[in-house]
Amino acid sequence: MAAKKHEYTEDKIKTLSSLEHIRLRTGMYIGRTGSGAHYDDGIYILVKEVIDNGIDEFIMGHGDRIDVTIEDDMVTIRDYGRGIPLGKLVDCVSKINTGAKYNDDVFQFSVGLNGVGTKAVNALSTYFLVRSHRDGEYAEAEFDTGALVREEKGRTSEPNGTFVAFSPDPEIFRKFQFNADHLARRLRFYAYLNAKLKIWFNGELFHCKGGLLDLIRDESQYEKLYPPFHHADPTLEIAFTHTNRFSEEYYSFVNGQYTSDGGTHLSAFREGLLRGINDYATRKFDGDDVREGILGAVAIRLKEPVFESQTKNKLGNTEIRSDLVARVSQAVMELLHRNPEEAKKLVTKIEETQKLRKELNTVKKLARERSKSVSIRIPQLKDCKHRFDRAKDKHPETQIFITEGQSAAGSLVSCRDANNQAIFTLKGKPLNVCDLKRDALYKNVEIYNLMRSLDIEENIDNLRYNHVILATDADVDGLHIRNLMITFFLRFFEPLVRGGHLKILETPLFRVRNKQETIYCYSEAEREKALDKLGRGAEITRFKGLGEISPKEFKDFISDDGMRLTPVSVEGDHSVSEVLSFYMGKNTPERREYIMENLAVDPEML
Repeated sequence: MAAKKHEYTEDKIKTLSSLEHIRLRTGMYIGRTGSGAHYDDGIYILVKEVIDNGIDEFIMGHGDRIDVTIEDDMVTIRDYGRGIPLGKLVDCVSKINTGAKYNDDVFQFSVGLNGVGTKAVNALSTYFLVRSHRDGEYAEAEFDTGALVREEKGRTSEPNGTFVAFSPDPEIFRKFQFNADHLARRLRFYAYLNAKLKIWFNGELFHCKGGLLDLIRDESQYEKLYPPFHHADPTLEIAFTHTNRFSEEYYSFVNGQYTSDGGTHLSAFREGLLRGINDYATRKFDGDDVREGILGAVAIRLKEPVFESQTKNKLGNTEIRSDLVARVSQAVMELLHRNPEEAKKLVTKIEETQKLRKELNTVKKLARERSKSVSIRIPQLKDCKHRFDRAKDKHPETQIFITEGQSAAGSLVSCRDANNQAIFTLKGKPLNVCDLKRDALYKNVEIYNLMRSLDIEENIDNLRYNHVILATDADVDGLHIRNLMITFFLRFFEPLVRGGHLKILETPLFRVRNKQETIYCYSEAEREKALDKLGRGAEITRFKGLGEISPKEFKDFISDDGMRLTPVSVEGDHSVSEVLSFYMGKNTPERREYIMENLAVDPEML
């Protein structure tokens, strides 16, 4: 009898080559593939893996320059280190677990540890060329999706170092495009952490002398309340200041690697910072009071770092925590004693935050009592069954639609997925919180109920829904409400926006139909295209509000297959507070003048 399709038998056991495994399980090696729109997309990890080798050479005292060029889909990277040993060139870029990073005599504080980096780049590229120059000789090898195509050796007059050129495989990275801003940010981080290193990217120089001090000065545009404190020794560097924002922000690095998800070194830095400030001030400030508005950076060098994935976004060495906390605490205390004027401003800032938090707690208490007296439940919320758990990555499909008016809410409620889709109904235009303090959130019933619904009152760790979706009408009032809500989230809950949780629901502006077919159009261009297809005699309906769309139709627009969402994102580290103040603040005359000077008029509308 033939074996059944799903039987677990010997012939079902597979052994993959390292090349096959990298291509089949790409995410294990470079994280998300992506199109290049996101900072952590895989095409940037490929670039990083090659540059890391040049950084490791620089750290060990070999070569102070790296050249990077990207033209269309072709990347070239040249370092001026020692060059890969010629006889091992092919093995070092094609055989996993091959390399010198396991040898402390050669690399003491290496970023690359697992012998995987350039092998993954090779396996995931349709074209991969590596050339090593060593003492007047060179070796070169060319590959196609990890398979060796040719080798050659010879004499050379070029200085020592390694040259790599590669083109990412479009079968793995579909419709990808390199974003120069994302690449520039990565290269700036390398420059901040490696003083005297010069990185040239398409003719632009990235070079830094001040280390993390320059990072704190340059990367964030928020107003700094005092000049940043800075400490640096061979294995630990920290810098920090306070800004006028509500949230805390950190940059963390290990052996020159930006750890976007933090880890042991970041948690130790936060704890050491609190302890050092309290020891200096002989007080017992609460951690929230000390860290509100903090802008900090920490970089460590570690012989045997343990990262939680090949992409090295999070450090996992728990054994270093207690020693690192003590070192940070001591460094912070010494910095404060050496800079009494700046230290006084820091302590004053914390005392003011502490006072405001006590006042806020009183307002919070009154708001909670008022809320309980009105209703046990939140009247504007139609909840769903499941709840998003960020720590366990549980129910990431959960969504909440923030909509205006009962008619739109009615359409949504009647066609939603009650397991994963919740509705919060605004009664009208929400409060403009651009120039208000945090206590305003508790004095306004609607805003307070929204905070309770999302469960973000303290922080976004308990966020109840993974996708917070603004579903407003496509008219002037709807766009104004959308802007007011975006202002609310950016002003008080910026991490929610930066975490990719806030989105805008795109709904159709037109319905074009004849007796045979119906087409929903999201723009004038789509409407014209639909008319060309269905004929100029087709019926056109212009949707002015969400309430005009029937529940039967609306179901398609909020389903997994038919929903169009536009993420609200903060690109780079632009000054969010300045942008909000200009567009949503009380400077009406200045804003009106700007609009009149920059108003674009569509000739077809005249």
